[in-house]
Amino acid sequence: MDAKYSTALAVRMADKIRIGGHLSIRGGYGKAAEEARLHCAGAFQYFPKNPRSLAVKDYDKRDAFRCKEISLKHGIVSVAHTPYPSNLAIGQEENGGQYAAVVSSLRNDLEIAESCGSVGIVVHFGTYKKRNPLQGYQNIIQCINEVLSGWRGTAKLLIENQAGDHGMMGMTLEEMVQIRDLCQAPDSIGFCLDSCHAFASGMWRGENDADFIPRAEQLGYLAALEVIHLNDSRYPVLSRKDRHARVGQGFIGKAGFRSLLSHPVIRTKPMIMESESGEDGTYLEDINRVFEWIEAEQPE
Repeated sequence: MDAKYSTALAVRMADKIRIGGHLSIRGGYGKAAEEARLHCAGAFQYFPKNPRSLAVKDYDKRDAFRCKEISLKHGIVSVAHTPYPSNLAIGQEENGGQYAAVVSSLRNDLEIAESCGSVGIVVHFGTYKKRNPLQGYQNIIQCINEVLSGWRGTAKLLIENQAGDHGMMGMTLEEMVQIRDLCQAPDSIGFCLDSCHAFASGMWRGENDADFIPRAEQLGYLAALEVIHLNDSRYPVLSRKDRHARVGQGFIGKAGFRSLLSHPVIRTKPMIMESESGEDGTYLEDINRVFEWIEAEQPE
């Protein structure tokens, strides 16, 4: 283990910093947790099932428990990401069959995440392209309420902000906070902040944005923040393009991430990279890079 990594590891252990990437469950949930451990990651994300399908999965509970056991033993935080067709804004009256499929799929994802010991399930805010946007917001609330009806687990539904490439919804702190507040079980709802999406939408404008954190605190967003998607952006601020780059290699850059990570609430949330991995097939190079940025902010 080289000196740089030893220092980074010490910072992680002292400040409970957890960084990792999105891992495959091809070998099972337990294997994904083991891979995170082997790659010195303190966090990882996984798809609980086929990311292109809303079909309910009859999962291996023993494998899920192994994931939970490994994660607890090694201090690793896991989070599930729901399949891409999971659209919270789809309407029951407009498309009852698809709505029912989304609700059943999300509840299935919650059950898998609970069994794996995960923080929760990340789901995009939602897309609604018909004339009345208010109906789209009402659909989101209805969908979340049904998914969480009777839910007693600790895994949360985590709403992720959007870049704006599929419409105007989910691009502001206010929308997410208001949706959570209007739902019947807000304590089972949290947020996932995607840095690339926030940058692309203009919700957060990078290194010189002095207003984002104070607004997030004032609105109550930070208090419900559970996970960070730590992605750089291939396009400039306000581009409304969801195109991830490896941290420090896009338009957010080192200065932007150091600014964001300077806030103690942000840097102690599990951070997940969704960009391509390094030449060795792991996220270790990028993990080390983030550790170095955080260490540079520490007082001597």
